Amino acid sequence: MRKFRHIITTLSIAAIAVVTSSASASEKMVKLKDGRVIIKTHVLPFKKKNIDGSAPYKRHGEYVGPYRINPQAEKVAKKLPYGQKATKEEIKAWDIDVRPDGLGLPVGKGTVDEGEALYEKKCQMCHGDFGTGGKGFPPLAGGDHDSLKNQLLDPNAGDEPPVRTIGTYWPYASTIFWYVKSGMPFPHPMTLTDDETYALTAYLLNVNDITFKNGDDIEYLDNKNFLNVVMPNHDGFYPDVDGPHAKQNIKNLLAHPEKYGDVTYRCMKNCIKGKVPVVHITNELKGFNPPMSTKRDWGGMNWILPNAGHKESFEEKVYNKVCSACHSNKAIGAPMIGDKEAWAKVLKKGIDKVYENAIKGVGAMPPKGGTNLSDEDFKKVVDYIISKSK
Repeated sequence: MRKFRHIITTLSIAAIAVVTSSASASEKMVKLKDGRVIIKTHVLPFKKKNIDGSAPYKRHGEYVGPYRINPQAEKVAKKLPYGQKATKEEIKAWDIDVRPDGLGLPVGKGTVDEGEALYEKKCQMCHGDFGTGGKGFPPLAGGDHDSLKNQLLDPNAGDEPPVRTIGTYWPYASTIFWYVKSGMPFPHPMTLTDDETYALTAYLLNVNDITFKNGDDIEYLDNKNFLNVVMPNHDGFYPDVDGPHAKQNIKNLLAHPEKYGDVTYRCMKNCIKGKVPVVHITNELKGFNPPMSTKRDWGGMNWILPNAGHKESFEEKVYNKVCSACHSNKAIGAPMIGDKEAWAKVLKKGIDKVYENAIKGVGAMPPKGGTNLSDEDFKKVVDYIISKSK
């Protein structure tokens, strides 16, 4: 018996192609009352495998996959008055990914010492000393590669969790370079130069005790010696999605749904039947390596004390070093510096309450932003932020 389904797709700049089954199909273009153009597709059951090699399966009586691009939808999309074709310059500005084989690495050089100075200035506020982790942000260093085999089944029995950091988990150094270059520092991504990114990558590898494959310590990185770095977990992912056989490796995996979880295949055994009881965690999780930090300060603030030799004011320097990570990024949810409406709502509580929250901490914000400044000095920082938001 034929199986039918209707795919109704609204054409937009975000979806200029309609994905349908490559089975026998009849298509009809329909214009709705609100002006949208949709394509109704009458799809018959298919016999071929998906183009990505995966096996087709049924869900709710319907077949899923394989896929093809609907050329009719593309013709309609070209007529829509939205967007424009990206220029070569625009593509170049965003085409900054770096592959494990080195494709995409820019010409440049950076030393471990330069990276350490950059880290202390731009990264330490979130990721802690030497990458050991900060409040709400993951550790970048520490742990052992063999810990990835650990399973935290019973902490009381001495079970320890896996430690996933750059040195233990990340398979390629190119991922560090690309991620740092495109996404860091958190308040101001895409501001690092290529040389600065090489320096930070070299430092992060150094604090993770990663060496070149011949055993030599990493003192600097450039586009020439970069591929001499081999990470401990370079072969820890399946299937291998890099190299000349990547496409076939993926097809080989997807062609056997029993390996990755078909809807009709259970990978677990002895499952509970009927109502599943609620189990509450009663054991405190311990055994973290490195140990979880309980400190609520940034370790010494001598670097931030007022100094007439600096161009930045004392308050501005504290803000840039400590506060900007949250108050310059809308995604965090903290009131943005310069947002008049947001700060007007905050100030309705009264300035004394604002000072109190800043000094004692509120929500995700630690007391005094995690600094050990005096109350009076930190009030000056609060005043600075408010002055920039009126």
